[in-house]
Amino acid sequence: MMGDMDKRTLTEGILDKDFTGKFTFNPKEGIDNPIMVITDDTDSGPPRPRLCVLKREQGESYGFNLRAEKGRPGHIIRSIASGGIAERSGLMDGDRLLEVNGCFVDDISHQEVSRRINVSGNQISVLVLSGDQYEQAKSEAHDLRNVAVVTKCESVKPPRLCHIKKNSTSGLGIGFTAVEGQKGHFTVNLVPGGAAEKAGVYKGDRLVWMNGGNVEDLTHSALTKMLKKSGSQVTILVVDAESEKYYNSQRLPILPAMATPHNLPFKARKFHLVQDKNGYGFILRLEKSPSGRTGKIIAAHVLREMDHGGPAEKAGVRDGELLLEVNEESVMSLKHEEIVDRVRQSGQEVTITTITPKGLDFYTMLGLSPLLFCEEVKEQDSSVPATLINEEEENTCKPRFCTVQKGSLGFGFNVSSVPHMSGNFISQVVDGGPGHKAGLREGDLMLEVNGHNVEKKSLDDVIILMKEGTSLSLRVVQKLDHQQPAPEPCSSQEEGNTDEITYL
Repeated sequence: MMGDMDKRTLTEGILDKDFTGKFTFNPKEGIDNPIMVITDDTDSGPPRPRLCVLKREQGESYGFNLRAEKGRPGHIIRSIASGGIAERSGLMDGDRLLEVNGCFVDDISHQEVSRRINVSGNQISVLVLSGDQYEQAKSEAHDLRNVAVVTKCESVKPPRLCHIKKNSTSGLGIGFTAVEGQKGHFTVNLVPGGAAEKAGVYKGDRLVWMNGGNVEDLTHSALTKMLKKSGSQVTILVVDAESEKYYNSQRLPILPAMATPHNLPFKARKFHLVQDKNGYGFILRLEKSPSGRTGKIIAAHVLREMDHGGPAEKAGVRDGELLLEVNEESVMSLKHEEIVDRVRQSGQEVTITTITPKGLDFYTMLGLSPLLFCEEVKEQDSSVPATLINEEEENTCKPRFCTVQKGSLGFGFNVSSVPHMSGNFISQVVDGGPGHKAGLREGDLMLEVNGHNVEKKSLDDVIILMKEGTSLSLRVVQKLDHQQPAPEPCSSQEEGNTDEITYL
């Protein structure tokens, strides 16, 4: 709990290990030492931030605390472990955090900054200013956002995390060519109009990561085997070639936490609930069940038995979803009674973040936090049937009705067609846009537009129909070529399966 005099969040525990670093010196190139960060404090002009890259092994700590202290502005780096990862990466006591994985964080809450660090996984890049420079910049009214972008290039684009599902015509629709003379560097080749292209991959992209593993140490043969082993679907991290050059020149890691998501089959969902006379209208159970793909027994906090017409059901929460956060605080490691206390202490309103069991398993297999990509379900969206469909129902291939209200930048999705083939499909959905909020997904096949059947209409005819008015009523369907059987639901009546139950 934060006291009056000193608020603190322990972002990472302290790692206490001895460390001996080595570096080489070349008078033509200067110091080549990833352990050290050198700055020239004698230069005049605006303060110069330092970029520090921290990488840890599974179960290790980064070796620093992140604090918000009364009377001291900014997010403050404290308690640097001697010889730990943070110290070796160049962090110093009193540093102020400006960016996490390329995102400016000085103007957001301390809780949100801690959250971003915790969901980043085992590697993060942070941009910092020394305490003295930060306080001087504040006193001189420097715009710290401009200070942070000194290290940026306007043409640099974020990497893309793309999930590709094989189709019957082109398979995964992707291949790779090794970059000559650069081990572990691969250029993407695409089948035009194929599954990879529809999933947000571009011709000429550079491959960074596949199914949770970096490819920098792989040969072309090993990469090909990995792709074949992926089966009917694969998740890759890619970036355009020019942006890759910039990241490499700045010694910046290219991380999933920096990426924009494309075609991901699962996302965590955030709901804002307001109590009625019966509470929030769901039961929270602590259940033990096997993880869908690994078979490992896990304990999870599961939302069950939604009250018909209650706040949870109206918001779109579905039976069997797993609770990840309460008021943007992770609860995955908390005890049942601790979670219940947090919900009750929230009063008449609470924000919860959930994901389906299959969704949790998806991110676990990739080594990513399920909180990395989260979409907020607005109260007004709950009346749209499409928003109530979760990932486990994608394979039913049932048509869906989606009502899309035109926003300031349009409807927020693109429609495409494949030459010599009938039908038009949703080729791109803007994350957070009107189409996304209405429940449209990339790959959806359009059946009707404003009551008109469009299954055999040309793309031009469909676009003409879409231009009529500021609201669209769409009937769409998404068919998956390779379906995976859903795991058997865990019965709450099995002996020893349910530890605790609380009605909320």
